[in-house]
Amino acid sequence: MKVYISADMEGITGVTHWDEVDHNKPAVYTQFQERMTKEVAAACEGATQAGAKEIWVKDAHYSGRNILSEQLPNNVKLIRGWSGHPYSMVQELDSTFDALMMVGYHSMAGMGGNPLAHTLSSAKLDSVYINDQQTSEFFLHGNVAAKHGVPLVFVSGDAGLCEEVQDVSPNTTTHATMVGVGDSTISIQPEESRKAIQKKVKAALSGDLKSCLWKHPNSFSLKIRYVKQQAAYRASHYTGASLVDAKTVLFETKDYDEIMRFILFTV
Repeated sequence: MKVYISADMEGITGVTHWDEVDHNKPAVYTQFQERMTKEVAAACEGATQAGAKEIWVKDAHYSGRNILSEQLPNNVKLIRGWSGHPYSMVQELDSTFDALMMVGYHSMAGMGGNPLAHTLSSAKLDSVYINDQQTSEFFLHGNVAAKHGVPLVFVSGDAGLCEEVQDVSPNTTTHATMVGVGDSTISIQPEESRKAIQKKVKAALSGDLKSCLWKHPNSFSLKIRYVKQQAAYRASHYTGASLVDAKTVLFETKDYDEIMRFILFTV
């Protein structure tokens, strides 16, 4: 079995403030860097117990250079940094993988499930919609997996995200690391979280993977509302894009790769 893990940081157990996920603030960041690494390692261990022989991990937070590779099992290939490929947080994902998992993901922009809720960039974007559905990073990259026929079997992150996952993909296993309340979080203990991740990943990969495969639409409508009207105006000049209002751009296509390419060049 060959599996892919995409790992973010804002949904790691207990993360509450931007300083905790910023490598430029080492006094607090290193604690959560270690915690992120351990939660990814727990997912890798669960996958190995389920029979995975090859595990690819994408470090998909900020610099893409957060996970401490020496703490991961020997059957892991770690993708660090950003290549510039449109698939971004799932770079190198293709039809050769048997399953996709997400660790440390978070609620979408505008939602209250996480003090750090955002979609792609809190500084640039107010909201993102695909086919009129407000969209998170989970949904954006889950559709890449759907395009390639790869089931999304496990997601960990804040409780708000887990609710979204269950609405979109009810057969996908979830693990809630914390609940966001205003600018605070209520989280479980890190060791208990790691144990749950390992156990749930093993169970998810031992089950019916095909039940977690999404139906891939025939066409896509992407609507992005930018924080600044200047950014929307600039993005509207991308071939096939148009302004809906001063801050909102619409882009339509039948190829999901074009959605990801549009995001790469306009966000």
